[in-house]
Parts: sequence; C-alpha cells; structure tokens
Amino acid sequence: MADIEGEVAPGFEAVRAAFEQNFSEGLEIGAAFSAYHRGEKVVDLWGGTADVETGAPWREDTIILVFSTTKGATAMCANKLAQEGRLDVEAPVATYWPEFAKNGKDDITVAHLLSHQAGLAWVDGDMTAEEALSWEPVIEALENQHPAWVPGSQHGYHATTYGWLVGEVVRRIAGRSVGTYFREEIAEPLGADFWIGLPESEEHRVARLQSMIPASISVDMLANPGDDPVAQMIATFLGPDTPLGKALFAPGGALTDQDVWNSRAMRAAEVPAANGVTDARSVARLYAACIGEVDGVRILTEEQVKRATEQRTTGPNTVLMDMDIQFGLGFMLHSSMVALGGPRSFGHFGAGGSMGWADPDAELAFGYVMNRMDMGLAGDPRSFRLVTACYDAIA
Repeated sequence: MADIEGEVAPGFEAVRAAFEQNFSEGLEIGAAFSAYHRGEKVVDLWGGTADVETGAPWREDTIILVFSTTKGATAMCANKLAQEGRLDVEAPVATYWPEFAKNGKDDITVAHLLSHQAGLAWVDGDMTAEEALSWEPVIEALENQHPAWVPGSQHGYHATTYGWLVGEVVRRIAGRSVGTYFREEIAEPLGADFWIGLPESEEHRVARLQSMIPASISVDMLANPGDDPVAQMIATFLGPDTPLGKALFAPGGALTDQDVWNSRAMRAAEVPAANGVTDARSVARLYAACIGEVDGVRILTEEQVKRATEQRTTGPNTVLMDMDIQFGLGFMLHSSMVALGGPRSFGHFGAGGSMGWADPDAELAFGYVMNRMDMGLAGDPRSFRLVTACYDAIA
C-alpha cells in the first residue's frame, strides 16, 4: 500500500478513503487530489511514486504535466480578457490576428476557436518536434491552413491546435505569451503552482508520466500495426490517418513520440493546449477562484462564468469518436458523457486522466493529477470516485 499524505477537513474523511482505494486497487502509481468548498481548501492529498525509474516518492511539492487540463487554464486567460472588454469572442479572429484571414478563415470567430468549431483540429504537412515547440512555425502553418470543415457547422476536438490558436489571440491582445500572461495575471495572484512553460529551476520536482500505450507498441506500429491485436486496436483510434490521431499528434505528427512528453524541451515550451505542469491543489484553487473568492482573489466574475459556460456546441464531437462532449468558451460542460457534478458544472480533462472542475451551485472545485495514464479522454473511475466522495461529504 502506498503512503498517503495530506489532510482532509472534518466530514471529508471518505475522500481520503476513496483516494487510498485507488491505490489499493492498483489504479495509481503516484497521484494527488485536492478540493475546495466555498473558497476553502477541504481536501489536499498526495501519495505513491513520482518516478518508477528512480523510485522517488510523490511529495507535497511534486508537479506533473497535465495534458489537456491545460486547456482550462488557457480558457481562463481568454475569458479574463473578454471580461475586461479587451476581447470580443464574437469578433473574427482576424480582428486581432490579421494574418489568420487566409484560405477560408476570414469569418472564423474567437468563439469558434474556444469551442472547437473552427475546423483547424490538425495541421497538414510535416513538422519536426523542434519546430512544433518553437511557436512561430506552428502559427505560420495555422495561418496557411484550410479548415477541414465549414467553420461553425460542426465541432471536433482541437487537441493541440486549440492552444496555439487561442494562445496567439491572447498574445496579440496582451502583448505577452499566453504562458507569461497566465503566470502574471492568474497563477501568481493566487499563489498557484501552475506553469505553461516550466522554468528549469522547477524541473527537479516533476513526476514522470507512464504512457497508456504499451512499451511494446512503437510509433511506427501506429501507422503499420501488422498482426499485433493491441497495436491494431490502438491504431484504429490513434493512427496517423484518423481524426483523433492527427489532432492529438499535430502538427504533422511531430508529437507522436511518447518520450517527448517527459522531456525538458516539452516542459520548457509553451503548448497551451497540452503541456501545463502543475499540482492538484493549484488546479482546484484556480477553479475555486472562477466560482468565488479564494483569499480575496477571483479570476472570473459570475457574469463571465455564465457566458463561458453557455453551451456553444451540439451533437457528436467528430474528432472524439462522435462522443457527446460539449463546450462553452473553452470549457467542457456537463453532458451525457461528462456527467460530473451539477448541470452548471464545467472544467477540463486531460489525456490519461487529470482534471480540473468546478460546480458553482455546489460551490465545489477539484483538481486531480497522476502519472499512470489511462485511456480516458474525459476522466476515468479514479477521479469520478474522488469527486463523488466530495459531493457525498456536503450532502
């Protein structure tokens, strides 16, 4: 049994038991979970192993890359600019980024970017990992890209391109990279340990991800699975010619190699859809500050939260295998597929299982991070068990 550390407020003891159960059932290697209720931290737990190669334990200050949970942080940046009147989400993207208006993209709005309706879920052509992590090559490629569908006619998950698209709009308005803007305007005022572009000084605290793809499945096997039944199954969903494969490993398949996600180069770059590095308590703190004050700081007003969580999409997500995953302005919303919390709850999940979530009606906010990746793109039983225990605690 892994050593579990941290604390829970009176009445939340069952959350600790649920956290321990995830480990006892072999569902975790290392993980952390935090929850806020009415602006106060009521759960802060961590445990297990941060790095299976070195045996390093998961400590109180351990941080980890959280994939698309990063999108929630990027959405907060855009919504804060909208709240301040500096960004009109209904305006064409080209209002802020003139070079974007090429090849059928002049009418794409910022809201289309935030709600995955722009038709730019991947980038055609080839690109090296170094180019993909350098910002400008991707921005130039997106400027020249043709939409894969009529913008606004459907929605499909912009798994990596979301961050560059929204991030460039933020950069054009704020005059700072999205990672810098996020740190200075959102994370630092809250004392949140959350980075989009991790300084080298923080590298020693990072836990190592354990891929959901078996080590026996090489990158090449995603394109040519041969007779291997596991490779065939994975290639069906993540092959280089599938919508999800192209979206996840965009641009041009440059980020297909799983080793890149544990690299210093990845963590140092700004990939604002996918490479945030943080801990559970910071994720929970950010979402708590979206629905109320936390130590006198609030990120989004109640009115902006209402705008941000107005459902902008309907029907199946054409990239996420036609699943019922719906979006507001950058946030995932409650749906049949994401039946987490109350009807006004919102947040974002990350590949492998991480998540940040808030429920304004219950006045609850959550953050969950881990290093054992699972196949879920919209949460998995580990986080659902923990969140359900929190709701039971306030029932």
